[in-house]
Amino acid sequence: MRVETTGMGRGGAGGRRRGGKFRWWILLLFAGYAAWQWFGNAEVDPYTGETAHYGASADEEVQLGAQAFRQVLGDANAQGALLPPDAQASQQIRTIAQRLIGKVPQVTADLAAMHNQAMPTTHQNFQWDVAVIQSDEANAFCLPGGKMAVYTGLIPIAQSENAMAVVMGHEIAHALLRHGSQRMAQQKLVQMGQVATGMAVGGMDPQQQQAIMAALGAGAQYGLILPYGRNHETQADRVGLMLAAAACYDPNGAVPLWQRMSQLGGGQRPPEFASTHPDPANRIAELQALMPQAEAFRQKYCGGQ
Repeated sequence: MRVETTGMGRGGAGGRRRGGKFRWWILLLFAGYAAWQWFGNAEVDPYTGETAHYGASADEEVQLGAQAFRQVLGDANAQGALLPPDAQASQQIRTIAQRLIGKVPQVTADLAAMHNQAMPTTHQNFQWDVAVIQSDEANAFCLPGGKMAVYTGLIPIAQSENAMAVVMGHEIAHALLRHGSQRMAQQKLVQMGQVATGMAVGGMDPQQQQAIMAALGAGAQYGLILPYGRNHETQADRVGLMLAAAACYDPNGAVPLWQRMSQLGGGQRPPEFASTHPDPANRIAELQALMPQAEAFRQKYCGGQ
């Protein structure tokens, strides 16, 4: 005798499992906690006057930066790429670094006063150092705590001490602005959101889970992470330009520098919304708008130089 199935075995309870439930209450709890954590820990960045959130203390940043720098030096030494201090390129880069570092207290005080903020003291604990590494890479960085490295591939792109000072000022500004710690705070928030969403969709069909998690990832990337990165680059451009000008370098070297930088790799790059850096044209326009302020810094500290 043929028995007609009702579908309860595969389509009833199983169908409910496939449809699943989205646990909204988990996301509501996360949203409440995230808002409390994010806005409760908000501070005003004295360099920019903008709201900032930090994921590590200033002392922890210095320790992390020193640890990362030791790794960089170890790798460069192993490859025979670390230039000795008496090499011509090392001496030139170190001279620029010393001039920039020497103006950090004054520029810090000026920018903090401009935004009606107390002068920050975190830079006083920096352990400044700079290494020059033989490489075709046109790059430089300044780690939290003041450890810097410049790759020799940047020298022909910079073409002058003025342009090199703009680049190094930009990198120093990242450290002064504590952008590494700010990214840590952002990453923690994104990771918590991913965990909460994973729990919220845990009872749903795997394909639905994947679709929701993919949408969350794209939203975080394009709506939070990339805009955050672009804003940090713009902030570093502003502060770094003032630092270079105060150290008596010509800030006007910034515009042709970034024009040359924009041509690296054949000038091919993703649209701004999909990049961690501002569009070169927008970046140059912003720098041009900052020139009167930078010239004022240069006049204040350098007079007719």
